[in-house]
Amino acid sequence: MILTSLDWTFIIAFFVITLGIGLYVARQSGQSTSDFFLSGRNMPWWLLGVSMVATTFSADTPNLVTDLVRKDGVAGNWVWWAFLITGMMTVFIYAKLWRRSGVLTDLEFYELRYSGSAAAFLRGFRAIYLGVVFNILIMATVCLAAIKIGGVLLGLSPEQTLIIASIVTVIYSAIGGLRGIILTDFFQFIIAMIGTIWAAIVIVNLPEIGGLSSLITHENVVDKLDIIPSMENKDVFLTFLIIPLAVQWWASYYPGAEPGGGGYVAQRMLAAKDEKNAIGATLLFNIAHYALRPWPWILIALASLVIFPDMDALRAAFPNVDANIINDDLAYPAMLTYLPAGLLGLVIASLIAAFMSTISTHLNWGSSYIVNDVYQRFYKPEASQQELVMVGRISTVIMMIFAAIFALYLESAADAFGIIVLMGAGTGLLFILRWFWWRINAFSEIAAMVISFIVAFLFKYGPLKGSLQSYQELLVSVAVTTIGWILVTYMTRPTDRSTLIKFYQFIKPHSNGWQPVIAEGVASNQIKSSEITTGQLPNELLKMFAGIFLVYGILFTTGFVLYGDMTYSLIGIVVIVLAGGTLWRFWKR
Repeated sequence: MILTSLDWTFIIAFFVITLGIGLYVARQSGQSTSDFFLSGRNMPWWLLGVSMVATTFSADTPNLVTDLVRKDGVAGNWVWWAFLITGMMTVFIYAKLWRRSGVLTDLEFYELRYSGSAAAFLRGFRAIYLGVVFNILIMATVCLAAIKIGGVLLGLSPEQTLIIASIVTVIYSAIGGLRGIILTDFFQFIIAMIGTIWAAIVIVNLPEIGGLSSLITHENVVDKLDIIPSMENKDVFLTFLIIPLAVQWWASYYPGAEPGGGGYVAQRMLAAKDEKNAIGATLLFNIAHYALRPWPWILIALASLVIFPDMDALRAAFPNVDANIINDDLAYPAMLTYLPAGLLGLVIASLIAAFMSTISTHLNWGSSYIVNDVYQRFYKPEASQQELVMVGRISTVIMMIFAAIFALYLESAADAFGIIVLMGAGTGLLFILRWFWWRINAFSEIAAMVISFIVAFLFKYGPLKGSLQSYQELLVSVAVTTIGWILVTYMTRPTDRSTLIKFYQFIKPHSNGWQPVIAEGVASNQIKSSEITTGQLPNELLKMFAGIFLVYGILFTTGFVLYGDMTYSLIGIVVIVLAGGTLWRFWKR
């Protein structure tokens, strides 16, 4: 690709503005760990919500969607659409609990909820496991997308792409902290959405495509349009609809869609002004993430089937790109080569924005674990705030280096997605119940983490590799891990009662699963009758399901309108109105 001066103007302006924001907030962000990792706990819902959306709008996300659509059609997206259920549960049940906890990181929760050396071990080990190992794997998949985009659009080698893309991201992440990241996320998200929507419009109307009506009737596309998988192919129906909706959403841990909240989503909720802003932020995130963004990516993926119908077409078009990374996900950046001057620069800037927003969040989130849950907790409790911020900045640089190196060994975004989902399979139910069932203890979590990792390793790299289909691997992993951690829960001692009583008094979870703790607290005069709250779980569940129908209604209705199906479009509008009205009514209560 030969970029014009107008293209480079967009790209350079984007870098200058991003660095400017980081420098502008650097002094304020470096005052304390609360400022560096939580923006002083004073952020409004709309900024936090957009920041969550920008983070999940990664450079690898459109590549992943393209991979799914080309292989399994539009319905293939159910592997991540199903996580909306998890997201809405976080909005209406867990967001206020996380904000109420007042912890600096979600891992600090462990020593609030559990007791003894097991709780301390769990906190430290999870900090390394999630903040370093798991986090680097996530960032590596994003870096892989950058490699493919840089190779196709700019003719850069993988090493050149990673060096250029990483330097600016590390600089503003290290100096600006979470406040700088959130502010740049807002700017980057606007650029990313403008670029994505504009690119979809231009690509669909290319002479080779012939407009939307020609696209959806093209012979390469017609069998990819189903939003709901056909029951005629039982494997596809099970893999992409039944399993995600019945099992995956509650059983699997995935960054950005953790059952019960967690990770960088919890970090944003903890940075909110109050509980209402935490709820509003996560609701905005789920609406934008699942309902507003997917269709431009889907349209470009469908268009790619016309111009690049198979792998041979992609290889022929890009002979200089490393053959090891040519996969269906490469078709997204391949389609962008058809954009005109100016727009191409804007879209490249939008993809850089998507890359930087995701990487910066993961760097800040991961370094918060290293600083708060390892360095200060176990190594130097008396460290000054300035020293802790410096450790956070150094760890930011180190994690970026390792993520870039690991990215050189990956080949496909979809493969990495499957590994991550399988590694967390079976842990999700524990994350949901630990707020509501007193009996869960630190050993429960340790068992879930170890068992799920072992099972995933056996299926992906061990003697069980290739023995089962992907959905069967998920079901086996969920069953083995869930049974394992439940058995360990009953075989080990409960959390110390004084810790449980303090947790109940502080967090005020729904009381049904805490009756033994409440009874003992009342008997010992540690819990007053005025502190016993039943909660509003029925109301919260109604709002959760109304939110699910609202978002799915918007998502599917948009698709039906694009397909020109007015009957289903009208049905979708009715669903949107009913769900929105129900949500509003119970929200006011």
